[in-house]
Amino acid sequence: MYIKNTYRHVTINATKDRGYWGMVNMNRILLAEDNDDLRELITDFLSEHGFDVYAAVDGEDAWEAVQTTRYQLVLLDVMMPGMDGFTLCRKIRERESVPVLFLTARVLEEDQLRGYELGADDYILKPFSLRVLLAKCQAVLERYQCGMQAEQQKGLWKNEKRQQFFCDGQPVELQSMDFRLLSYFYENPNRILTREQIILKLWGYEYGGNDRSVDTHVKNLRKALGDYGSCIRTIVKKGYIFERNKMVKEQTGEGQEG
Repeated sequence: MYIKNTYRHVTINATKDRGYWGMVNMNRILLAEDNDDLRELITDFLSEHGFDVYAAVDGEDAWEAVQTTRYQLVLLDVMMPGMDGFTLCRKIRERESVPVLFLTARVLEEDQLRGYELGADDYILKPFSLRVLLAKCQAVLERYQCGMQAEQQKGLWKNEKRQQFFCDGQPVELQSMDFRLLSYFYENPNRILTREQIILKLWGYEYGGNDRSVDTHVKNLRKALGDYGSCIRTIVKKGYIFERNKMVKEQTGEGQEG
């Protein structure tokens, strides 16, 4: 059963069945919104879906809250009396790294660009669906949580959901073909892969080049991986092998052999 209510710029289209959204981790959210009714609607909706929301009545109130409590997400209206959302976002960014979403009726492109330049993670225009707001909150929190895990995890590893490789918490920037090659190595550890196998996997039967293209991409990978480039070892006259044990040594805190 769906409930549909409308208040000014915000449309609620939510289900009474909380299971519809699945389980939501308890995350503390700071909401800064000077409109009393809208602030109450957003607070109630997010609270019903598992969030602990502190609703600030204006920018000054929100700034005081940031200085005394750690939040996992901040939702800011732009047009507030006293300290506006842009100023508050800048002050928060100078203090800590926490995801920030703007909720505003300011539709001009320059306003949106200013928000992103100040470090906002998303910019939600009014009117908006509270279901969409919830989905954006969950998505931003998940990205930040993945980023925190990546920063804490040592070694070379792959985040399957994000399709991203990390070295000691730092994302590895790879071209499409290099990413596919590293994924192939990563999925076949401690196994010799011939150049022919690699060509077939990456380019298919119709490939008309020579096997030295593989060497070029391996060279690119080694450069991109830095110290972890030694995980890819050349087997003379055969191909390459991805030595996962070197990666595991880094993850467990042991030193990598030179």
